Amino acid sequence: MLIRNTNNVKKPLLSLIIISFTIIFFLGVYVGSYKIFPYEVLDSSKDILFEQKTIEKNQFAEQSSIDSLIRIYDKSDIDKKRNFLTEFFWDVGSLQRVKDKSQLPEVESGISDSNYKDFQNLKRIDRLTVEMEYGINSVSYLFIPEQSNEKLILYHQGHGGDFLLGKDTIQFFLDRNFTVLAMSMPLLGMNNQPVVEIDGLGEMKLISHKKLRLLEANNFNPMKLFLEPIQINLNFLDKEYNFKQYSMIGLSGGGWTTVVYSAIDERISDSFSVGGSIPFYLRVDSRDMGDYEQTNIELYKNVNYLELYVLSAYGDGRQHVQIFNKNDLCCFSGNGYETYEFVVKDKMSQLAKGNFQIFIDDTHNEHKISEYVMSLIHEQIS
Repeated sequence: MLIRNTNNVKKPLLSLIIISFTIIFFLGVYVGSYKIFPYEVLDSSKDILFEQKTIEKNQFAEQSSIDSLIRIYDKSDIDKKRNFLTEFFWDVGSLQRVKDKSQLPEVESGISDSNYKDFQNLKRIDRLTVEMEYGINSVSYLFIPEQSNEKLILYHQGHGGDFLLGKDTIQFFLDRNFTVLAMSMPLLGMNNQPVVEIDGLGEMKLISHKKLRLLEANNFNPMKLFLEPIQINLNFLDKEYNFKQYSMIGLSGGGWTTVVYSAIDERISDSFSVGGSIPFYLRVDSRDMGDYEQTNIELYKNVNYLELYVLSAYGDGRQHVQIFNKNDLCCFSGNGYETYEFVVKDKMSQLAKGNFQIFIDDTHNEHKISEYVMSLIHEQIS
């Protein structure tokens, strides 16, 4: 009787599999790094897949139905929508009343942070801290240039975390003599994650935006936490400086923040949302659904995304610009914007105040603000 030793058969087979995977891995790295064959074939195949997905997104979008979603016809509708927003976020009927009730941030001037020791045209960094309900805070940096053009960029980081991730963007605008106020979303970056006591639930550490839902109460809307630090910081800047222009740039969740805040506050003359949001009817991909703040039904039933874009753009000398990374591996990629771009532009023409634009960045496949976009923004605000 012949007995085969299966272990002797398995060992060469296992070695062959390991060697094959190793060769494929390093070949992939080599092809990707030096863009040799079959890089272009694979890259174009990816583009085709993206295009197929976005065509599916557009199949059920009718121009007439999209137009009907924008329930803004004149200045009185603009005022009503903005008053709803201040009531929703702050339980106060106008932004002026919000300002009147607000405190100023705690300011520490001339701090040292080794993360920015290599910055050029930097006179000093001031740290602005805003304290809010439940012990939640917001820590921002004000980058003051040696040579100033008396214009301010408010840079808002997204869910990636610390605004340190936007270091290249901050330096880009410092190099061009802008003062830059850099901010992060609640609970992210240098902002704290406090332990809070919630009635009926006990103590809980706030580590994500989803948990903010647990703080909802008749006398408190946690959505306020996303916008409160911005208006407090701007109040401080109004008081202490004399900037000729406020522009706001946000990436991802910071892009969402840019849309919503500039919809309320006309002090922001130019707003740029990079990979920040799309209307709900386009969110057919789970990657695009968004976090707690992007899906609050009470908010968006009253002021939907298309209306927020109009509000962000509306006003004398104001503009709102959406920028999408065409092949963004995170979210909001593709060409779904084509279904509403000209609808919003037509609405702005009817209102005759403000400008709305969309730009597509096809220079990379990442979820970021590229140098191409930085230059585009600089051109728009200069």
